[in-house]
Amino acid sequence: MYAREPVPPFVSTAEMMKKFQSNIREMSLPPMSKRKHKLTLTRPKQPEFATAKRVHPTSSTSVKNPVAKLLDTGNLVVKDVNDDDEYLWQSFDYPSDTLLASMKLGRNLVTGLERYLTSWKSDDDPAPGEYTYHCHPTGYPQDLMRKGPNVVYRAGPWNGLRWSGAPNMVNNSVTSFGLVMNNQEIYYKYELVNKSVITTFALRPNGDAMRMMWVEKQEGWVNYHSADADHCDTYGLCGAYGTCTIFSDPVCRCLDKFVPMHPDDWNRADWSSGCVRNHPLNCSEDGFIKYSGVKLPDTRYSWFNETMTLEECKVVCLRNCSCMGYTNLDISNGGSGCLLWIGELVDLRQLSESGQDIYIRMAALEIKRLDHNNNKDNRSQILREAFELPLFDLSTIMKATDNFSLENKIGTGGFGKVYKGVLEEGQEVAVKRLSETSRQGNDEFKNEVICIAELQHRNLVKLLGCCIEEEEKILVYEYMPNKSLDLFIFDQTRSTLLDWPKRFNIINGIARGLMYLHQDSRLRIIHRDLKASNVLLDIDMNPKISDFGMARSFGGNETGDNTSRVVGTYGYMSPEYAVDGIFSVKSDVFSFGVLVLEVVSGKKNRRFIHPEYNLNLIGHAWMLHREGRSLEIADPALVESGYTIELQRSIHVGLLCVQQSPEDRPNISSVVLMLTNESILPQPKPPGLYGLERLEQRNQEEQSEQNPLWGEFPSLSFLAV
Repeated sequence: MYAREPVPPFVSTAEMMKKFQSNIREMSLPPMSKRKHKLTLTRPKQPEFATAKRVHPTSSTSVKNPVAKLLDTGNLVVKDVNDDDEYLWQSFDYPSDTLLASMKLGRNLVTGLERYLTSWKSDDDPAPGEYTYHCHPTGYPQDLMRKGPNVVYRAGPWNGLRWSGAPNMVNNSVTSFGLVMNNQEIYYKYELVNKSVITTFALRPNGDAMRMMWVEKQEGWVNYHSADADHCDTYGLCGAYGTCTIFSDPVCRCLDKFVPMHPDDWNRADWSSGCVRNHPLNCSEDGFIKYSGVKLPDTRYSWFNETMTLEECKVVCLRNCSCMGYTNLDISNGGSGCLLWIGELVDLRQLSESGQDIYIRMAALEIKRLDHNNNKDNRSQILREAFELPLFDLSTIMKATDNFSLENKIGTGGFGKVYKGVLEEGQEVAVKRLSETSRQGNDEFKNEVICIAELQHRNLVKLLGCCIEEEEKILVYEYMPNKSLDLFIFDQTRSTLLDWPKRFNIINGIARGLMYLHQDSRLRIIHRDLKASNVLLDIDMNPKISDFGMARSFGGNETGDNTSRVVGTYGYMSPEYAVDGIFSVKSDVFSFGVLVLEVVSGKKNRRFIHPEYNLNLIGHAWMLHREGRSLEIADPALVESGYTIELQRSIHVGLLCVQQSPEDRPNISSVVLMLTNESILPQPKPPGLYGLERLEQRNQEEQSEQNPLWGEFPSLSFLAV
C-alpha cells in the first residue's frame, strides 16, 4: 500500500491483502511457538522442485521481543524489536507477481533462496498462475520468463548497462537499474531516483511483464514499458543461428553465411529448426566473423571471465572446439571481460539500436571470402565518407516504410520506387529506393547526393539523408503531400485545383530554383532532367525541383560539357543535347520552356500531335504565336479567368526558352526578370523543330554502328514526339 491520497489500487481491490493471501496460500509462514515470551521460527525443508525454492534451509531462530513492521519500502518484516539489521522473515523474499523498488530478483548462493515473480491465476484469483519471471543465474545471469517449465521470453544477459535485448532500458531521472554478483548472491534490482514517483514491475496472468507508472492526473496506472514488446521477443522463434527482424517479411532469416537447416519447414513459416553454416567447421582451421547490432543469445550454456581482454577471449574460444562465439562481458567504458558460448547460439534478434557485437565461429573458407570482399567494402566506405549528411540505418528505413509495403508506394521510375515513410519522431519522408536493375547506378547515386547535399533553397526538395547498407542504395527526402506537378496539370479533374495564380507561382518558383542552381549555389549545377514529374508540390502548392541523379556540377566559369551518354527525358531535351550530347545551362532553360508551355496548356509535349500539321506542342505554340493567336494554346479555363496578359507573357517566355540555338535562349536570371516585370520581350526565333532531318540522319548512323542507346527510340522527332 502507498501512504498518499488517493490510494492507488494495483488492480481493482486492495492488493496488499491479496498478495499476503497469495503468499500464505503458496508457501505459508514458518511454524511459530511462543514460550515464556520467546518467538521461535522454524523453517521446514522444502520439496526439491524449482518453484518451491523460496525459503531458507531447515533452521530455527529464537527471539525474545519479536515484532512485525511494515517498512516505507513496502517490505513487511519480522524482527527483534531492538535489532534493525537482521530480519527473521521478510515479504521481499516472496515477491508474488510484483517487483517493487529495492526488491531483489535472483538467487542467494548460500541459502539457495530464489526470489522470482509468479503471475496470478487470473486478475481476480491470486493463486499461482502459469508464468514466472527470473533473474536466471546459470551460465551468465540473464532475465527470462517461463510458462510452466518452458522459457517463453528472454531479455538477454546483463551487459554492464542493461539486459542485452532491452535497448530502451536505461538509467533515467526516475529509476536506476543494476545487477549484483558476488560469492553470496546474484540478483537484479531497481531503485527510485525520484522518490515521489510510484512505479512497479508486474507480471500479469496472461504473461505480460510490464513496468507501471501511477499518473496522478489520470488517477490510474499507465503502462510505461512492456518486456515482450513484439513477435521477435518470442523465445527461440527463429531457431539456432536464425535472427528475427521485426520489420522484415518474414521476420526470420538466417545469419549471413548460414542457410535453413530444413528449407521446407522455413517455406511453411516454421523456423524453429534454425540454420546451419554454409561450410562445416574444422576446429583447428576455424576463425570468427563479427555480427553487429544483435541481442546476445541464450547464456545458460556460457562461460565468463571479468578480467580478460577481447583478444584473450578469442584465444580461449578458438582453443575449445565447442565454443561457438564470444563477445565483451561488459560494454561500458569501451568494453571489458569475456563471455563465450558453448554450443549452438539460440534466440538472436536484430535490434534497430543499441544492439551488440558477437564474434561467431566460422569455417576458414568463409574467412578467406570475407577478406576477398574487402575491396568491395572499402568502396562502400568511400561512398559513406563522401556524403556530408546523415546516414540512416536500413532497419530505420524499413520501420518507417512498413518494410517497403505496397500501401506506402507513391511512385515508380527507371531508378526504382519511391515510398512514403514516417520516422519515429513522426516526420513524414519520401524514400527513394534504387532497384538492382536501376538505370541510376553507383555513380548517379553518389552524384545525386553530392549535388544536393549542400543545396538549400525553398524551391529545391530537401535531402534529409541516405542509406548505404547491404545491397541497398536509398535516399530520404522531405515528403511532399501533393506529390508531383504532372499529376495535376495533365489530369482533367485535378487540373481544376490549379488556377492561374497557382500555376504562375509554380512557373516562377521553378525559375528561381533553376537560377539558384545555375548561378547562386556554391557550384554551378545543370539538372539535365527537368520535367513535370520531377517538380514536387508542398502542402501550399509551392514547387520543389527534385531528382538530381543526372545532374552535373561545374566550378569556376564552366557552363557546359558534352557526353556520349545522353540521359534524360525526350520531349524535354534540347536539340543540341539529344543530337550531339552537348549540354549547358541553356539545356535546362530549354527544358524549362517546355515545362512552361505544359503548365499553361495542360498538355504533354511528348504526346501532343496536331491533327492537321503533325506538330508537337512546341511547334503548335510557335505557329499560333506567329499568327497572333498564342492564347489558343492555353487551357480554356485559364483564359476565361481573365489573366490573359500573364498567360500571353508566359507563353512568349516559354518560346524564347525553346529556341533552336542555345545562344538565342535567355539565361535563367533573365527569365526570372521577364516573368516578373512588364518590359518588352524580343520575338522568339524558330524553336528546336528543324533538328528532325539531322536527328534522323544521326539516328541512322548510330544504328549502323549498333549503338544500343539510339536503338531505344528509332522514330525520335522534335516535330512530333
